[in-house]
Amino acid sequence: MSMQQTISPVDGSVYAERPFADAARIDAVLDKSVAAQRLWAARGLEERAVLGHKFCEALLRHSDEIALDLAWSMGRPVSQAPGEVRGCVERARFMIDAAAEGLAPLDPGPKSGFKRYVKRVPLGVVFVIAPWNYPFLTAINTIMPAIMAGNTVVLKHAAQTQLIAERFQQAFDEAGLPEGVFQHLHISGATAEALVKDTRIAHVAFTGSVPVGHAVSRAAADRFISVGLELGGKDPAYVRADADIAFAAENLVDGAFFNSGQSCCGIERIYVHEAVYAEFVAKAVAVTGQYRLGNPADPETNLGPVVSAKAAAFIRGQIEDAVAQGARALIDPSAFPANQPGTPYLAPQILVNVTHNMRVMTEETFGPVVGIMKVGSDEEAIRLMNDSAYGLTAAIFSTDVAAVEAIGALIETGTVFLNRCDYLDPALPWTGVKDTGRGHTLSVWGYEQLTRPQSFHLRLP
Repeated sequence: MSMQQTISPVDGSVYAERPFADAARIDAVLDKSVAAQRLWAARGLEERAVLGHKFCEALLRHSDEIALDLAWSMGRPVSQAPGEVRGCVERARFMIDAAAEGLAPLDPGPKSGFKRYVKRVPLGVVFVIAPWNYPFLTAINTIMPAIMAGNTVVLKHAAQTQLIAERFQQAFDEAGLPEGVFQHLHISGATAEALVKDTRIAHVAFTGSVPVGHAVSRAAADRFISVGLELGGKDPAYVRADADIAFAAENLVDGAFFNSGQSCCGIERIYVHEAVYAEFVAKAVAVTGQYRLGNPADPETNLGPVVSAKAAAFIRGQIEDAVAQGARALIDPSAFPANQPGTPYLAPQILVNVTHNMRVMTEETFGPVVGIMKVGSDEEAIRLMNDSAYGLTAAIFSTDVAAVEAIGALIETGTVFLNRCDYLDPALPWTGVKDTGRGHTLSVWGYEQLTRPQSFHLRLP
């Protein structure tokens, strides 16, 4: 029987190993999901909410164990892991509480002699394909609203974080969720693509790379089902001349390097007005010096390894290419003794003298590296921010709210931030443009993608 392995970036050991589900297991899971969905959809919203909150309580009870799973599976420092669990619960509770509004029938208004309304009805079985970088946060965006809407869920997690699928299952089981409403499968990517074509699947939610997103789309092309795709970003920030520079530097360095830069909405390029450029760069370098790269299981570590030696080599290659083209690296890797070529341990890096002719400013990095460019105007910053194949978020640091709103209207992005970055507010839809994908999750809007309208047009007797 073939096995799925989680190779830890901490020391290269096999942290977890699970057998791949065979065809009989996959069939059983899907059949159970279909049968359970009919019964679950008949349950009242209040009952679903009670079980949803119990799931949240169960997840919180296992925070310490989850922290170790994250550290050893994908390198997240244990000092930062509780934040993901809290964020997962925050989003779950918001979507539970928003369900009544998000699922409320629509009344188009009175019409003499008729009763008219539109119900939101569940789609059926929702297939969630989740990534390793934020294994709880990315998955919960679809899982909780799908369940609240009366769907059932099958989760396939990345091999790197396959244990997180089991943590979801554990928490839902402890909450008393009816059997079959939430299930998980350990399967390969190829099997997951094939599963998209199964007629028992009604909706697919995928978070991951652009090439795999295209593969998922192709797999669904012969079926009339909805597909949600969140495919990453190359998110920009703009520091205006009127910004609080110390505040901007602290927040943008965190936005670039938190989770070792492995965030689809992490800051990967910064544009700074020439009037404050030198001050900002100096402060950003100083903030970067506060990071401690090391074993994520050590509570003193605040920068863990990237997910693999292969990922680290790709990131180092981007840096080397940029320097060869004239960029200047401001951080001395020797200040981070754990940094070792050939390993996942990678020092953070700030690059200046960068241009959009360099891969590091156009190609998704997914690591603790950020390029900083000097600009002379809002117009130049807007042009450069839009010069990207992606469009997930854009962050602007300024004290002029009206100016930022005007700039934001011209940026090709799903979310515009002012004086913050790298954060999802569950009250707002999470969405993007261009190669970032299609669809949206979270907020009351998130329920639109997980239900279909059913119209009632009744002539009264």
